[in-house]
Amino acid sequence: MEWEVRLIEWVQHNLGVLGLTVGKIFSFLGGETGMLLAVLIVLFCWKKELGMRLALVVAAVNAWLPMIKVVVLRPRPYIDYPSRVKTHELSDPGAAPQNIAAQGYSFPSSHAASASVIYPSLARNTKKKWLWFVAIAIVLLVGFSRIAEGMHYPTDILAGWILGFVGIGVMALLEKFVKREWIRSALLLATALPGVFFVRTQDYFTSLGLLVGVIAAIPFERKYIRFEDTKNVWAMILRTVLAFAIYFILNKLMKLPFRSEFLDSGSFAALLIRAIRYALIIFVIFGIYPKAFPLYEKIGKKKAK
Repeated sequence: MEWEVRLIEWVQHNLGVLGLTVGKIFSFLGGETGMLLAVLIVLFCWKKELGMRLALVVAAVNAWLPMIKVVVLRPRPYIDYPSRVKTHELSDPGAAPQNIAAQGYSFPSSHAASASVIYPSLARNTKKKWLWFVAIAIVLLVGFSRIAEGMHYPTDILAGWILGFVGIGVMALLEKFVKREWIRSALLLATALPGVFFVRTQDYFTSLGLLVGVIAAIPFERKYIRFEDTKNVWAMILRTVLAFAIYFILNKLMKLPFRSEFLDSGSFAALLIRAIRYALIIFVIFGIYPKAFPLYEKIGKKKAK
């Protein structure tokens, strides 16, 4: 719609360097890395059960999004209007801006959806009302940042917010009416699997892999690892920083057996490898890596002395 393009043009024209920098910060908070960081902090530094729940919802919502995207087939604003809309950030900086398999379609916004899942959920689980204002502000600014960067139309952002809240509602209904956790997980996975038959974008297979990894890690961790929440600041830092390091190291190592041309080809085999890679990485971080946490508690005590 023309009014959306004009709004993007106005925002980009009046944003300025400071506004663009702030936009990049909030775009990070709603992106893949920012969401992973937020979930890891909640999971390993605050509330284990809440972190697992958030990981499930975010992964499921981000698996639904690409299925909607390939039905709507709405290109990003900078692709539709190259002479009017500039792009300041790509979904995949290593791929061509016009590569839709890598950059994804525009409607709805995954950043907006993820932000509307994470930050209101965190506010809801605290007793401080002012955090609601912070959460709402972050959600709004994440959406605004995607418009400013030329990656989404305003209606993409609105749809993303709605889908994020739908994800929270679906999870709440499952927890209320489905008592067995494995059945809840199976139902979530069932809502995501249809995309295997018609979606050929990287974002879908990334999210599908993340969802499978979380679903597999939760019962494994509860049976064999059983890590506990901690109040040790040093342990919190080590838990999160090393988890982040493992994520990036494993991602690099698991790409080594394959040629970059194959991984970037967009073929079903390459996308399936991508899903498997992310499933294994998340399974290691969520299910196996916490076995080392008792060691961090000892290090923390020594540091405290």
